[in-house]
Amino acid sequence: MGKIRIALAGVGNCASALVQGIEYYRRRHNPEAAFPPGLMHPDIGGYRPGDLEIVAAFDIDARKVGRPVSEAIFAPPNCCYRIVDELPEIPVVVQMAPVLDGVSPHMAQYPPEQTFVVADAPPVDVARVLRETGAEVLLNYMPVGSEDAARYYARCCLETGVSFINCMPTFIVSDPDWAARFTAAGIPVVGDDVKSQLGATILHRTLVHLFRKRGLTVDRSYQLNVGGNTDFLNMLNRDRLATKKRSKTEAVSSLLPPDFDPHNLHVGPSDYVPWQKDNKVAFLRLEARGFGGFPMHLEMRLSVEDSPNSGGCMIDAVRCAKLARDRGIAGPLTSISAYTMKHPPEPMTDDEAARRVEEFIRGTRER
Repeated sequence: MGKIRIALAGVGNCASALVQGIEYYRRRHNPEAAFPPGLMHPDIGGYRPGDLEIVAAFDIDARKVGRPVSEAIFAPPNCCYRIVDELPEIPVVVQMAPVLDGVSPHMAQYPPEQTFVVADAPPVDVARVLRETGAEVLLNYMPVGSEDAARYYARCCLETGVSFINCMPTFIVSDPDWAARFTAAGIPVVGDDVKSQLGATILHRTLVHLFRKRGLTVDRSYQLNVGGNTDFLNMLNRDRLATKKRSKTEAVSSLLPPDFDPHNLHVGPSDYVPWQKDNKVAFLRLEARGFGGFPMHLEMRLSVEDSPNSGGCMIDAVRCAKLARDRGIAGPLTSISAYTMKHPPEPMTDDEAARRVEEFIRGTRER
């Protein structure tokens, strides 16, 4: 089927996990053998994970700008779990992006190994680079709260015909005005705010759905997350957290009754613990009532490497975007967005999203 030419807007931990994962599955590709574990879909429309090819990358950190992607993904402050011991050189050089609102002022209070060292270099014209490299899909890995930066990359995609996959919680694909613009431009898009393959949000949603399917009334619930990567450090600035909190909350509340008291649901990041690095620990609690009103309390602790956990969803989102491009489909891809994103344009249960994705891949559902 050929390669899928992708651009990375941000070369942080999530980008590192994705790039390493592409190589991991490329090495293990054997049509005659069972496919290695860790994938929701080994094959999507003839495309396998190893078919993704990095053709452009943008960042603002002095330790990444000007270096090949294969080196930059391991530069501080990245602390992603090593998926592969060695990575072949990727000759694509990370280019200086516009800073815009991509760095929170509070980050300056922390040591360089935990945060950004902004490069002293002029920003490139991202739209021009996308055209010159023939990029087909751009992954927006900007930090939470980078509202202007996210919209800048979305405009670059509109200008160049590149598909936009919005991995962060600035509402673009789920915004009707933006969605209409991408539809009119003939560009398939996926968003917003990537889920983990099996993380706190998908687990929380599954538990809420299970409780309700089994006739229990959920009264109160919380989800508290603690981590040590740059994402958690960035989110210490609560002013940048509004869309993230809304995205994570609505991912759970969409499965609760319309009259559920919003004060009884708390979902969001809690704190930054540097030594945890890319490991995220999530604490969940549900309080419910069952037969005859008997009380039931469930508590759960999940510990997981945060960035590789998002890679399982991104590898599917990219391939579905490419499949849509091959088929001439435009606008938000509702099935894969609901399957891989916390704030999709059309919320639905995870079972329904999975069913629709299978139909989309087979070609019996348009989007």
